[in-house]
Amino acid sequence: MLAKVFSAALVGIDAVLVEAEVDVSLGLPFFNVVGLTEGAAKESKVRVASAVKNAGFEIPQKRITVNLAPADLRKDSATFELPIALGVLSAFGLFSNQQLCRFVFGGELSLDGALKPIRGVLSLAIAARNHRMQAIVVPHANAAEAALVDHIQVFGAHHLREVIQHLSHEKPLEAYAPQTMHTLREQTATPYACGVDMSEVRGQSEIKDALEVAAAGGHNVLMCGPPGSGKTMLAKRMPGLLPPMGFEEALEVTKIYSVAGMLRRENALMTERPFRAPHHTITDAGMVGGGSQTRPGELSLAHNGLLFLDELPEFKKHVLEVLRQPLEEGTVRLARANQRINYPCLFMLVAAMNPCPCGYFNVKDRECRCPPRRVLEYHARLSGPFLDRIDATLETRPVDAQKILALELKEKPSSYYQERIAAARQRQQARFVETPSIRLNAQMGPKLLAAHCQTTGRAREDLERAVRHFGLSARAHDRILRLARTRADLENHGDIQESDMRFAISCRVIDRRNWLGL
Repeated sequence: MLAKVFSAALVGIDAVLVEAEVDVSLGLPFFNVVGLTEGAAKESKVRVASAVKNAGFEIPQKRITVNLAPADLRKDSATFELPIALGVLSAFGLFSNQQLCRFVFGGELSLDGALKPIRGVLSLAIAARNHRMQAIVVPHANAAEAALVDHIQVFGAHHLREVIQHLSHEKPLEAYAPQTMHTLREQTATPYACGVDMSEVRGQSEIKDALEVAAAGGHNVLMCGPPGSGKTMLAKRMPGLLPPMGFEEALEVTKIYSVAGMLRRENALMTERPFRAPHHTITDAGMVGGGSQTRPGELSLAHNGLLFLDELPEFKKHVLEVLRQPLEEGTVRLARANQRINYPCLFMLVAAMNPCPCGYFNVKDRECRCPPRRVLEYHARLSGPFLDRIDATLETRPVDAQKILALELKEKPSSYYQERIAAARQRQQARFVETPSIRLNAQMGPKLLAAHCQTTGRAREDLERAVRHFGLSARAHDRILRLARTRADLENHGDIQESDMRFAISCRVIDRRNWLGL
């Protein structure tokens, strides 16, 4: 007796269709699962046997072999427990195998037969639709997430018994009624509810202007300044400057969080841009992804949002070095012995650091306790190639006491910056309409730079002078040009003006040979 059931295994953030073949034959009672199973998938047979029994069905004492094909694909989740249980019952003649082949199943089983939520359901539903399956059956807690995928029917069940009754036509499940695409798009058009506002930051007008340009073009930023100069406060208000995610962007983020098992059940669609702020003790696997269970790291969890690295030099050097390729390509590429995985990680990096270990090097009216050599060693923790991938390096200064004490002082709110940034990003979308893979100025390559970064004569002269005077690399030259293009978009300039270029050059403090004053 043979039965076949379809499920899916996660490879990166995508799912690959898996065929669970169940064979029942005469022999000593034995239950074996093969097909490169690891971890939770290897233990599935124990939970399946108990769940089937507690659901009111008996498994005859025969030899049961389950093969999860393709056999060379790693399977390490509990997603296959529901399809294995159904395959075993079908092999014993409880319902026809033709009925099973119309569906894709996924779900973890409790010992009493209840269905527990699983991760990666959005990817599973997309794989089912792409293979033109009729419907997908998942735990009820995952149904809203699966229903984000159109052109496929979604059934959510609370218990194994409900699925069996549906397949045997005793009590059909009701198809999950998803929200309309119009409603979902309206949800993604809501402002970021961060609870903080840029108007709460006193002073630092030059830094705010630079952060506005960075947010408009998706440029990476490093702020260097003493404690209390507002670096962390400014960074935490950056998400409130960004325009809401579009529906396609929200689906990309939702897919990543679903695979990572971090999607909130009460909200199937991620509508707010991610803001990730890992601690400086994080490992390289935690940052880029991977590990024993191969999950997305902080870089991918910040996709289409912001990654904030506070106390940047305190991060392990090798952890910062693994950021170099993802910052350049927008993708994390992991190579393992039996698989290669790509995770998207198109994010805006916002980093902060002190000028020295004590924090008060070259700060007015404060005494630095660090020897010059220790200051240089502190900055040497950040390699040149890593710093070369940061578009804007800004030097923050302590806020004037008068501005701190002036209670009536009014600063520009986040909504002011958000409107200007949204308009600038619309200009960028119109510019890159023929290159859909490019969304923001920070992603422009050499060809696009040549096509869209025309400058006035004086602006070109300023850039050439900066390259010669500061000894800039070709990458630094291009990043200044991208910053200037974004500044021009904010000010609605056609060509890059002299003021745009000088502003972009001023945002490259770290390129100045004597900026440390040593």
